[in-house]
Amino acid sequence: MSDVGSAETRRRPLRLGVIAAALTGMLLLLCCTGGTAAFFLTGLGGDDAETGALAGPECGPVRAVNIAGKLPRFSEYGDSQVRNAAIIIKVGQDMGVPSRGWVIALATAMQESALRNLANSGVPESLALPHEGVGADHDSLGLFQQRPGWGTVAERLTPAYAARKFYEKLVKVGSWQRQPLTVVAQRVQVSAYPDAYAKHEEVASRIVDALAGGAARTVEINGKAVCDAAERGQIAASGWTAPIPGGVGSGFRTTSRPSHNGVDIGAAKGTEIRAAATGRVLVSTCDEDHRGRQDCNVDGFPGKGGCGWFVDLLHAGGYITRYCHMVVQPFVRKDQIVTAGQVIGKVGSSGNSSGPHLHFEVHLQNDRSASGAVNPVPFMRERGAPLRAAE
Repeated sequence: MSDVGSAETRRRPLRLGVIAAALTGMLLLLCCTGGTAAFFLTGLGGDDAETGALAGPECGPVRAVNIAGKLPRFSEYGDSQVRNAAIIIKVGQDMGVPSRGWVIALATAMQESALRNLANSGVPESLALPHEGVGADHDSLGLFQQRPGWGTVAERLTPAYAARKFYEKLVKVGSWQRQPLTVVAQRVQVSAYPDAYAKHEEVASRIVDALAGGAARTVEINGKAVCDAAERGQIAASGWTAPIPGGVGSGFRTTSRPSHNGVDIGAAKGTEIRAAATGRVLVSTCDEDHRGRQDCNVDGFPGKGGCGWFVDLLHAGGYITRYCHMVVQPFVRKDQIVTAGQVIGKVGSSGNSSGPHLHFEVHLQNDRSASGAVNPVPFMRERGAPLRAAE
């Protein structure tokens, strides 16, 4: 399995203007399709992640949240906000909602109220009740900014009640555990800004991990939360899945291959490749080799150069994933929205390759160049979708 690093050096970071132009173009798509397309209007060009790490504990038995106990601190939120997050998670646990629901609920409350239990200046009754700030959005109240149809003023200003009402509606959304966070949150909230939730998914996952024993790294299998098992289309609570099952052979920037900006995962030709998370297709093409040829419909060879047929996806938080050496033209096109676990192509050996495998990369801060690449192994493990070591 050969180095594709030489081809990667030709790529450059995405210019913010290019991203903005692409997202502007998505507005037209949103007008006609809505739904999944809404995911990308916020979160992809915004709030870039500074690192690839989720600062959570190792994944173990999911533990019940103690809302009265000492809670960890987060730079993004104060103690009362983290306490509200704990209440939201605890209600989900008590109701038997899988951990993916806790992540969605937290991200929604982050967007709606910044995890503050808000009264409303236009609802005088609310100002006389315990609250943590005052909003002015119509007659909305509480952590989820719920309107009168959700309950009385006192009920909507009770965090546990508000969380319960959110979950009751969430679990009625069809296939909610497999859909993008933004789509599910919008189905529950019917917000005027349906694209705004996705940018909170990363921090929501960190909080769930820290408060509930790494629960964002779990996937529900046969009614049980299983750690580090998101592959073959299973989606972890964090929203991520392994692109293919299989063992990592050649690693990230090893001594013998210092310019290898990803990992090679061995698999049979024709194995389905899945999007590691919901995202937008940045590139879907045949990469030219060292001689400028674009002949990806044949097996490559060491020294040929290029990724062969490959796809780059842009995800919320400014993450980019890359999938190289596909056997035939990818199943997705530029600017298409794909969901986590969606099949985007099949394993092959096109380009700079010595045999069938998936070359998989992760990049930070919208940077497609080598300088943006990070080791995919810890990155994916911290999201409950580990790339397994070769057996």
